[in-house]
Formats: sequence, C-alpha cells, structure tokens
Amino acid sequence: MNLSLYTVSAFIIIDTDGHRVLAKYYTAGESNPNLKRLSTLKEQRVFEKGLFQKTKKAGGDITLYDGFLAVYKHSLDLICYIIGDPAENELMLLTALMSFTDAACLLLRNQLEKRSVLENLDLILLCLDETIDDGIIVETDSTTIASRVSRPKADTTEIVINEQTIMNAYQTVKEKMQQRIGQL
Repeated sequence: MNLSLYTVSAFIIIDTDGHRVLAKYYTAGESNPNLKRLSTLKEQRVFEKGLFQKTKKAGGDITLYDGFLAVYKHSLDLICYIIGDPAENELMLLTALMSFTDAACLLLRNQLEKRSVLENLDLILLCLDETIDDGIIVETDSTTIASRVSRPKADTTEIVINEQTIMNAYQTVKEKMQQRIGQL
C-alpha cells in the first residue's frame, strides 16, 4: 500500500451549463497515473465535459468517472468537484469539499453562485489554497479557512455629515452662546 499525503488530483467548479468557472489540477503527487493524461487544456475540457454530463442531475455526492473518484456538491448555479485517486478516502475528500463550500458561503454571505464567485475570485482562490495546498488537504474547518481569507473590516467610525447635522451643531452653538451672554 502506497501511503501519500497527496490526496487531491483536481478541484473544479463548473456552472450548470457545463462551462468551467474555475479549475486547478495538482500534479505534484502524481499518485494517479491517469493524471498524466489530463496535462493539456484540451484533455481537461473533455474530462470536465464528461464529468458534468455524469453529474449534472442533483442527487449524488460521490462517483467514479474515467479512472478518478469525484466528490461533488451542487450549489445554486454551480457544481463544485474534488477529484482524487479511486483508492482515496471518500470521506476525507467530501469533508474537504464541504469545508471549502462552507467557507466560501461564509465569505460570500451565503451567495455561492457564479456571479459572486467570479466577482470575488481572489477570495475563492485564497479559500481553495487554504483548504488544499498542492494536492494536500491542509484544513477542514470552514471557520478557520474563512477567517484566514476574509478581508479586514472597513473603518466603521465614518462620520456622516449632512444638512441636518450641520443645523443641529449650529443650534447647539447658538444655545450655548445665548446662555453665556445671559450669564453676563
């Protein structure tokens, strides 16, 4: 038995029309000999199209496709996949996928959809890198992933100045002046 930390062969997000939104293929471990045939963009697109055809209907979480174990999760208009060797632990792959999707939902305010993913692609890629590093699952706690990725909060001490606040300030100064003059 060949034990290895390299458990993930690829991470893919496909929209419900079958188009690639995000794909990251990991070749560092090379534990799966089938991974060598997915080295070109054309081969990857053919693989993704076939995988989408097999998993486009909701209802499953895990499937074997073309010599790979695919763990997937449907969202509103996206399908997220983690691809691994058929001998890999499905529960570990599923846990990594769930932690990624939960962290992405936290970061995108529960809007894991194509538009929000594309608008916040930097956060999604950082989230992916915090979950999977070069084919190795490094974190499975969604709140930890989201906290490492999240943007710093904007300064909320912003003062809003409008006509009403200026009038209130003027009235306060006027009253104070009248009180002082009345004391003299």
